[in-house]
Amino acid sequence: MKVLGKLAVAALLAIASTLGVRAQAYPSRPISIVVPYPAGGVTDTLVRLLAERMKNSLGQPVLTENMGGASGTVGAAHVARAAPDGYTLLLGNSEAFVLTPATMKLPYNPSTDFAPIALLPSYPFILVSTNDVPAKTLKELIAWMQTNPDKVLQGTVGSGTMQQLCGLSIQHTVGAKWQLIPYRGGTPAMQDMLAGQINFMCTASGSFLPLVRSGQIRVYAVTAKNRMEAAPGIPTVDEAGLPGLYVSIWNALWVPAGTPKDIIAKLNAAANAAMADPTFHKRIVDMGLDMPASDQRTPDALDDLRKADIAKWWPIIKAAGLKAE
Repeated sequence: MKVLGKLAVAALLAIASTLGVRAQAYPSRPISIVVPYPAGGVTDTLVRLLAERMKNSLGQPVLTENMGGASGTVGAAHVARAAPDGYTLLLGNSEAFVLTPATMKLPYNPSTDFAPIALLPSYPFILVSTNDVPAKTLKELIAWMQTNPDKVLQGTVGSGTMQQLCGLSIQHTVGAKWQLIPYRGGTPAMQDMLAGQINFMCTASGSFLPLVRSGQIRVYAVTAKNRMEAAPGIPTVDEAGLPGLYVSIWNALWVPAGTPKDIIAKLNAAANAAMADPTFHKRIVDMGLDMPASDQRTPDALDDLRKADIAKWWPIIKAAGLKAE
């Protein structure tokens, strides 16, 4: 019995030693971040900038793999099926982890099939109109909307998207309804706004800020608690007249559920080190994105944010009967 006991202890020690060596060795080969959208957009650029710096902390190449299709669900499904070993990551934003599960039938469960790593820079939203709208301030815009809802033509990007939810939230807050016109992307919506086919949008700031700066469209507020670092002259909705109307698209890194916590901790540390880089920070601000606060960059904080957004947006989605196109 004593011999068997010694053998059991030796076996346990050997297993523990093997696991310890494996954990210490991570990563021992290149890591892939799946971006479930086509290459070339702002999100793709964000991940590539991040990956370039994460490799410095991890000591291995961090590759970006674009896997677009079906509103980002193709890439997400691929990562959900991947081995939980820390070598396949997913760029998953709030639309993919909050809105899509409420509007589409998915081959995976975002709430249980992924583990959070870190919150990344987000897309703040701004409220903009054409220059011929007779309102110079947000309070004047609200008054115009309330008295002339038939004249408000709001462009959105698709059905069941954050742009559409922003419009529905504004309608509920100001007590008026107007036409929401869905587009298949931000570029055609922007073109129609410049042509006067639509006159109002609640949209991600990045590609619209140059139009604001050149005076081609008018901006009223940023839908956030704090002013944008990229455009500090734009007031927040709290300051301008729609307190609490917070709308943005956040980005984040995820891994398959079951990934060891020590590996998640290493990936989180690498992502945070990348975001602390001054050059990365400047590039992010130049693209019109907002950096997350330091206390929001932990895995637990990201999971709490996802749950809070589900509680906030799902009742609105279900009440409106929204379905993804």
